Amino acid sequence: MNTKRKGKDFCIFALPGLFCFLAVVIVPFLYGVYLTLTDWNGVSSVKNFVGLKNFAAMAKDAQFWSSLVLTFKYVIAVVVLVNVLAFLIAYLLTRGFKGQNFFRAGFFTPNLIGGIVLGYIWQFVFSRVFVSIGEATDWNLFEISWLSKPNTAFAAMVLVTVWQLSGYMILIYVAGFTGLDTEVMEAASIDGASGWKKMKNIILPLMMPSITICLFLTLSRAFMVYDVNLSLTGGAPYGSTEMAAMHVYEKAFTSRQFGTGQAEAIVLFLIVACISGIQVYITKKKEVAA
Repeated sequence: MNTKRKGKDFCIFALPGLFCFLAVVIVPFLYGVYLTLTDWNGVSSVKNFVGLKNFAAMAKDAQFWSSLVLTFKYVIAVVVLVNVLAFLIAYLLTRGFKGQNFFRAGFFTPNLIGGIVLGYIWQFVFSRVFVSIGEATDWNLFEISWLSKPNTAFAAMVLVTVWQLSGYMILIYVAGFTGLDTEVMEAASIDGASGWKKMKNIILPLMMPSITICLFLTLSRAFMVYDVNLSLTGGAPYGSTEMAAMHVYEKAFTSRQFGTGQAEAIVLFLIVACISGIQVYITKKKEVAA
C-alpha cells in the first residue's frame, strides 16, 4: 500500500515537472544537436545530412571566435565587479543601521527591469543625458556618446549589466550575512579577531555557499547575455560589441545558417557548462560548516 501511495504521489507531483523539463529543455537540445548535422536554413522542409561540415564552418568563422573572446572579457569584468560590489554593499546593509531595508529594496529594483527595456533606457542615458552633461560641463568623458566608440561601448555594456545584476546578488549575500552564526562571530571578536583578519578567516569561509551561488549565476548570465546587448548597442559600432550569443542568433536567424549557428550554440553551451561546473566544484570545496 505504501509503495502504491508513493508511486501515486510521484506521478502527481513529479511527472508534470519532468514532462515540462523534457519538453522544454531536453527535446529541444537533442533536436538542436541533430540540426548541427544538417544544412537546414530555417525555412526549407528538407534537411540534408552534412555530417560535421557545420563544425568545420564554425572553426573557420573568425567573427564567432572574436565575439567569444570579447564575451570572455565581458564575463571577467562583470563577474568580478558584480560580486565584489554586491558583497561589500550587502556587508554594509547588514550592519544594523536605520533604514537598511529601504536601501535593500532600492538596490534590488534595477533587477526587476527587463533587459530589453533596460537597454533602451540606458541607450537614452548614454546618447542624450551624458552628452548633455558633457556639453554643459565640458567634461571630455561625456563629450560624445559612449556607444559611438568600441572601448566605451564595451564599458557601457559592463556598467549596465553590473547595475542590473548587483541588486539580485546583494539579496543573496544579505541572506548569507544574516545567516552567520552569531556565537561564532562573538567568539572571534573575543579572541581578538577584527577587521581584515576577521573577514578573511571567519566571514569569507562561512559565506562560501552564497559566493558559490552568486558566482554561478553571474557566470551563466554574463555568458548568455543577449537582450541588453541587442537593445543597448546592437553589436555596434561596427560589430565591436557583438557578444557570442548575439552572433549565434545572427548566424542562425539572420544569415539563415541554422546548422552552423546551432553548432556554435552547442560549443558555447559546452564552454559555459564546463566553466560553471569547475567554478561550483572549486568553491564547494572551500565551503565550511559553522
